[in-house]
Amino acid sequence: MTGEENHPEKSTHGVGAWVGPLPKDPRFDQELLATGDSRNVVDKYRYWTMEAIVADLDTKRHSFHVAIENWQHDLNIGSIVRTANAFLADTVHIVGRKRWNRRGAMVTDRYQHVVHHETVEALVAFAKEHRLPIVAIDNLPNSQAIEKIVLPKNCILLFGQEGPGLSPEALAAASVAVEITQFGSTRSLNASAAAAIVMHQWVVHHAVLHTA
Repeated sequence: MTGEENHPEKSTHGVGAWVGPLPKDPRFDQELLATGDSRNVVDKYRYWTMEAIVADLDTKRHSFHVAIENWQHDLNIGSIVRTANAFLADTVHIVGRKRWNRRGAMVTDRYQHVVHHETVEALVAFAKEHRLPIVAIDNLPNSQAIEKIVLPKNCILLFGQEGPGLSPEALAAASVAVEITQFGSTRSLNASAAAAIVMHQWVVHHAVLHTA
């Protein structure tokens, strides 16, 4: 078993026990075949082990990374991890505090690579090693409107905390700063909402879309 019984992942679209001859494909989890699969996964991955799902995702992950500064235990981090999984980001980087509230991730961190960097400098070192420009997401005077640019295909999208935004160190490390154009009275978007918009913007320009 995958150990998932210790932290059940429930979905309203689960399926019951397998009906008919059991598949011999080693990607299938024998206990899930016997008892049903209530996890929040797409139909392709029903009854697969967690390890098999991650291995399959690893063959087609996108080339953007997501980084989040975590100085104040931001509750948005879990939601951002969940969105990164939905858009198949390569890796999520947590910068600062190692611990973060996983509730909003809805256990998608099991399928999404998440790594920790103690400092912005450590993230920058990773970015340089892998030749990934850092794109800061913040509404600053010199930020470019995301609607008017094309995000780099290979990059790290860097998000700050709800409220204070990105630290001066993070902004200094970025190759470019971009912002989401707003039209109402509020100064900023919710951090997880902003992350979803930016990741989808990357998908619009770079992802291979499969149509029926």
